[in-house]
Amino acid sequence: MSTLTKLDVRGLSCPEPVIRVKKAIEANPGEPLTVLCDSFVAAENIRRLSGSLGYKCETVENDDEFVLTLTKKV
Repeated sequence: MSTLTKLDVRGLSCPEPVIRVKKAIEANPGEPLTVLCDSFVAAENIRRLSGSLGYKCETVENDDEFVLTLTKKV
């Protein structure tokens, strides 16, 4: 059974958001992950990381915040 992990990296400067996302993926391999961030650069870096680790990243932008949903590619 898969559970959705949520990670809030708002207010953190790079590379900290990417480091935290990588740790969350390593702690729960293959599980979906939702990330909240408030930086375009952090969102781009998280998208790149997710792709390199075999995850699909869907992004929703709300004003100055981003909601990224990472799911393992099948």
